[in-house]
Amino acid sequence: MRIWLAAAVLVVPVLSAQTRPQPARHPNILIITLDTTRADRMGFLGSKRGLTPALDNFARSAVVFTRAYAQAPVTTVSHATLLTGSYPAGHRVNDFGAPLPGAVPYLPQLLRAAGYRTAAFVGSLILDPRNGTAPGFDRGFDLYDAGFRLRRPGDDRYRSVERRGEEVVTRALAWSQQPASGRASFLWVHLFDPHDPYDPPADLKARFAASPYDGEIAAVDRLAGRLIQSASPDTIVAIAADHGEALGDHGEETHGVFLYDAVLHVPLVIRVPGTGAGTRIDTRVRLADVAPTLLEAAGLPVPQAMQGETLMPLVSANSRTAKALDRPVYAETEYPRRAFGWSPLAAWRNDRFLLVRAPKPELYDLVADPDAMKNLATSRPRVADGMSAELRDFLVKSSAAGPSGRAKTDPEIAKRLASLGYVSGGGSANRSGVDPKDRIAIANTLHQAVVAVEDGAFQRAIPLLEKVTASEPDIPLAQLQLGIARVRTKQHARAIAPLTRAVSLDPDQLFGQYELGIALYETGDLQGAARHLAIVAGKMPGWADARYSLGSVYARIDRVADATTELRAALALEPRHFRANLLLGRILTLQNQTDAAIPFLRTAVEVDPASTEAKTFLEDALKRK
Repeated sequence: MRIWLAAAVLVVPVLSAQTRPQPARHPNILIITLDTTRADRMGFLGSKRGLTPALDNFARSAVVFTRAYAQAPVTTVSHATLLTGSYPAGHRVNDFGAPLPGAVPYLPQLLRAAGYRTAAFVGSLILDPRNGTAPGFDRGFDLYDAGFRLRRPGDDRYRSVERRGEEVVTRALAWSQQPASGRASFLWVHLFDPHDPYDPPADLKARFAASPYDGEIAAVDRLAGRLIQSASPDTIVAIAADHGEALGDHGEETHGVFLYDAVLHVPLVIRVPGTGAGTRIDTRVRLADVAPTLLEAAGLPVPQAMQGETLMPLVSANSRTAKALDRPVYAETEYPRRAFGWSPLAAWRNDRFLLVRAPKPELYDLVADPDAMKNLATSRPRVADGMSAELRDFLVKSSAAGPSGRAKTDPEIAKRLASLGYVSGGGSANRSGVDPKDRIAIANTLHQAVVAVEDGAFQRAIPLLEKVTASEPDIPLAQLQLGIARVRTKQHARAIAPLTRAVSLDPDQLFGQYELGIALYETGDLQGAARHLAIVAGKMPGWADARYSLGSVYARIDRVADATTELRAALALEPRHFRANLLLGRILTLQNQTDAAIPFLRTAVEVDPASTEAKTFLEDALKRK
């Protein structure tokens, strides 16, 4: 067996205005990434389900890579790999919220330096740089269309944490039709729709009632078709999934924990005009190879710091030569450690084997056992040892090629991830000896519970969370979500124990501190409530609700001056905050400052005309005046 790795690291040169290639020399580039899309749903990869007529038609005019693999089953990590041409150890984005380092070569930045106009249109908060889940991803883009926000009770999911692909594509096409002033264009469109919860568009719901995931695949197929049709014939077009979806494979319901083919084998199709139309490449390749391939296809130099290899030589090679160029594939997931405190996993594919590095090692012969059901780690020790040595060698070299240091994630990210069904628990007790294979049922249950809490189905969520916390008491998000569900169902006294546990496990879990403050307030412990809410307001001064809640508690423990300060801070952040306007107006009224009080009370009435309390307070202020 052999091991491949790109060469040494060089600083990426920034092209000066004098040396920058003329835009007209380079073709337009379109990348479409399909979130959570299994390879076995693609007709051009053998599926008989009939879900992808548009992609199948496109594949006939492009190069299909039948054995392409992601380097991680997590959206941010995988997209960072695709767009940097580097492995997770090289680009250091191995966690939600981990910033993309400025020193890592990045495809959009390289293209803009070469004269391209650049734009990204993403479908989810998970790839929103300004919300902390994907910081640095907007580097090199003239326009990065995101702008998502946390989902509040009653909010439409598709107007908060994600957008339907129809809207993403409409926005992208509007940009692509703008005058380009002679510049080549680079457009990246991310379609989040196949990610759970599976909710096909209305016209596909009935047809795919028994398999809503397939309905989502059918929906993104026609959207991808629209984007392909909009591209000029000389546009380079690359279509890839960031990862797949387990759908019960090896016991995993969604993705993130395991490294089997269901979540790592991805569709990859690239059209380079005039090259290899209709070619099928069976050589094993990686998403890390996409960025260098697009640069070479566009006639631009590939930075030596990119760890991936261009795929262009495979297109021109004959089948025998291409098979000899089979590439080893590395993949990893930090999700089990980050979310649950279990062992992280790493995988190495080479020759005919898959090795999974875990507390209980795994080795599979994928030729004889394509579903990876028979673990050969103990019966084939020489193969397992050889594969392990290759993996260790690769990790040493790929880590040396990347920037140093481990990214620290934003403490607010857990709440954002929970809004998309992800578990995040940076304070989880680190039990690296726990094999995720032995705990996958817990991961599935917690995922179901998180989605239920986000959807407001608290009565469904509570027994699921009680089951998880009984068997795994050291998962912060499980304790947090149980506390939240009990608060929302007015079980404030019962919420205090899980919220206290969540905060003790992860003191930086500021949403836990906030919910604990609310529960203590509702049970009459005003001093305790003030203590926890002050921590939140101090560390998250830009959170209007936290500033209001602290002001409300201060008002009730006779710290009126402090209450006024917090309420004014809340209104500076959110001028039409109903409760802050109402309470500040009432305090000022009782202090005989009616002229100052009336504008706040009028705003409260405007925000909620149905509020009897707001109307009563305003009437009282007007009478006093």
